[in-house]
Amino acid sequence: MISQKVRMPLAIVGAIVVVGALAGCSDGGGDDTASADTYTWWDPYPQHAADSPWDQRVQACGTEAGVTIQRTAYDTTSLTNQALLAAQENTSPDIILLDNPAVSTLADTGMLTTVEELGLDVSRVDENLLGAGQIDGETYGIPIGANTLALYYNADILAAAGVDPASITDWASLTAALEAVSAAGSRGITFAGINTEEGSFQFLPWFWGAGADLTELNSPEAVAALELWKGWLDAGHAPNSVIGNSQNTTWEEFLTGDFAFAENGTWQVNSAAEAPFETGYIELPARDGGVAPAPTGGEFIIAPVQSDDSRYDVTREIIECMTTSDGFVETATTFAYYIPPTAEGQEALLEQNPELETWVSAVQSAKGRTSDNLGIDYPLISEQLWTAVQSALSGAQTPQEALDQAQAEAESATGRG
Repeated sequence: MISQKVRMPLAIVGAIVVVGALAGCSDGGGDDTASADTYTWWDPYPQHAADSPWDQRVQACGTEAGVTIQRTAYDTTSLTNQALLAAQENTSPDIILLDNPAVSTLADTGMLTTVEELGLDVSRVDENLLGAGQIDGETYGIPIGANTLALYYNADILAAAGVDPASITDWASLTAALEAVSAAGSRGITFAGINTEEGSFQFLPWFWGAGADLTELNSPEAVAALELWKGWLDAGHAPNSVIGNSQNTTWEEFLTGDFAFAENGTWQVNSAAEAPFETGYIELPARDGGVAPAPTGGEFIIAPVQSDDSRYDVTREIIECMTTSDGFVETATTFAYYIPPTAEGQEALLEQNPELETWVSAVQSAKGRTSDNLGIDYPLISEQLWTAVQSALSGAQTPQEALDQAQAEAESATGRG
């Protein structure tokens, strides 16, 4: 029997009272009360309406399990808040697809079952991807796929500057490429340094690629990473707009054809293929060579605790249907592109789309933001990190000063230190 008492930190309770009235988009209509042959499913994909390929995929897994799935879609932020509120009211859905950094937030309240309790086998899932759903040795879900970051390039600009993208293997060779591009009259690199989670998301490959750790934001390695970005800005290799750039605005800059490089994600593969110039992509280089760990994006499939534990057998069947090798590939192509979280799924995807090899490799080297047992401390640390990036890029503080302050604030917020 799975029996857990849901506890809710006071800060979270206050937050969900405020946002609980923010309704998401419902594809099914009606309330979410499930009957014996209806299973409730929440996900963060309101853009995929009823009868869309994604909705049909979900419904097919219900049919295979002999039940109907009542699917409701919320935007990402509302979904987490609605899930917390439902747990308080004992009205949790049977299954949720949740952005991976939020899994630890729900797990910390005691509202989630573990994969062991459900009898799910996660031995095939890549450990670096599974880590985003693990706290204190327990695993609270399965990634349905992952996306991450790499470095897109404008092949025309690189050719004109005499730069071979294969020669970019570390920070020094990347900076040399930016210098060559600038000397040839083009613009270097654009990225997202915005003061939100997107800013941290884009900075983390450089931070981790220097060997830095999120428990020590002001380490020499962390300072080196921020000095790299600041150095590019000061040298004119990156535009001042990076300070306020989101990932979308960064991509819009790249599509102008003016920039040699843009840091962006798997989700832009199709857009890059349709650009009016030849594009390519390489993995983000680590400071001294090799591939930098980039943060993983993507959702986990999780199962909230139910008062009627007889429902778990069907819940397990639905989750298993969604996480077969073929199922992972179907999800990958539906979302153009999620990379499957298993070796078998990745091989199957590459058979259909061999051009995605760089992205598969990037995901294999990626890292969950809440990994290293950071759990619910990650958002507190991340806020200080993106604040430090803003401060240094704007010139308000040196990288060392900004990260010293970030570390002090993070220690105060988390009690770590």
